[in-house]
Amino acid sequence: MQSTNRTALKELILAHASTGRFLLDMSFRIPLCAHDPASRLRRGISVYSDTNVFIRTRSQISTVIALLALDGIAKRMIICPPDISDKQIPRLLEVAESKTIVSDTDIDISQYPQQLGQKRTSRNLDTEWVLFTSGTSGFPKLVLHTLSSLTAPIHGNSLTHAVWSTFYDIRRYGGLQILLRALLGNGSIVLSDSGESVSAFLSRLGIAGVTHISGTPSHWRRVLMSGSAKLIAPAYIRLSGEMPGQDILDRLQATYPKAQIGHAFASTEAGVVFTVNDVREGFPASLLATTGTFPIIRIKNNSLCVRSDATARRYLGKEMPPIADSTGFVDTGDIVQREGERYVFVGRREGVVNIGGQKVHPEEVEAAINRHPAVAASRVWARSSPITGMLIAADVSLTPRADGTRPDFAAIRSEIITTCRTYLAPHKVPVQINEVEEIPILNSGKIERRHA
Repeated sequence: MQSTNRTALKELILAHASTGRFLLDMSFRIPLCAHDPASRLRRGISVYSDTNVFIRTRSQISTVIALLALDGIAKRMIICPPDISDKQIPRLLEVAESKTIVSDTDIDISQYPQQLGQKRTSRNLDTEWVLFTSGTSGFPKLVLHTLSSLTAPIHGNSLTHAVWSTFYDIRRYGGLQILLRALLGNGSIVLSDSGESVSAFLSRLGIAGVTHISGTPSHWRRVLMSGSAKLIAPAYIRLSGEMPGQDILDRLQATYPKAQIGHAFASTEAGVVFTVNDVREGFPASLLATTGTFPIIRIKNNSLCVRSDATARRYLGKEMPPIADSTGFVDTGDIVQREGERYVFVGRREGVVNIGGQKVHPEEVEAAINRHPAVAASRVWARSSPITGMLIAADVSLTPRADGTRPDFAAIRSEIITTCRTYLAPHKVPVQINEVEEIPILNSGKIERRHA
């Protein structure tokens, strides 16, 4: 993929083109290698030449067509996720230095199929790809990548004839990574839909014969709770976006015994850092010993730091901090601790809770709670206390029994507390545990954090 800094995405796809490849959502099935996406822009491709284009579409399939058409033509593509409010658009356009918006009305997807047109005669720019951070609140940061940095983690041996899908929206970094794997490999991709139930989505994936599928641990917990997990028979399952506990890895392995299960560590800024395929939480300490090749991983003040060719170039906007330090390392803010020959994730630095002067990471407590076999998912938060300032509380969702009934929560609550006391220091054990039907997740697939 070393030529990606000069070659547009469309040409790369054609170079790997084979028959039978498709892009599929709930309404359209579009062959990937036999049609010219540029012909689908109603105003013509020349209008967008050497401009900063803000792509804001309702459907993911329209976004894909815009990316295929504009890469190598536009100076910059700003990929707007669906959860951005109208009120934020003017400021985002200003930060992105864009005056041109492409929406669904600018893209015609009703006239497929059409034969591939002539190869481009215009020069191929090294188009900038701008993604939004998936923060829980506030104004998002705009992160500038190139096709080269986005495809750096995609190695030649990962190019297969896979049928990919992802619970992510492809307008976020995690989903875009899966889209690029499908496009640059001789594969196909089935897109998700925000209005679709988990069971309906799994049914579509089963019908399409999906072989490779990715999502956050929270996505996968919902799959296992849905009662429809067996509608798919994937060969490869990929987790990312949140740290997976051993419980979810074990449950996925038991549900899909023939599947390879891997979890990837990545962020919008740092890119994909590594993938672990041994069905164990955390990562081997030996990854830190690698020298001379990217990525290079270091632990500084218990935080995971990385230097890589997958790292984004910079944030957009005035007075924004650099993404990497003077030595090229990105501090991810993910806190780890060593356990034998392995590092395990403890939590996010900014999410730490102060309990009577002692630090608690909610993710660490959730990992202990999730060890209980009746627990489907949990969310830990800090409750106000007049004595210690804060106390640990937890919301817990239980897995329904085979007959659809719910287990006795009072008995399980006591067992959860016993489990927590086994694995956690006393100040980390929840003093309040609530039963909830479902743990809410954000559009990014991460748990929606609760505050006191």
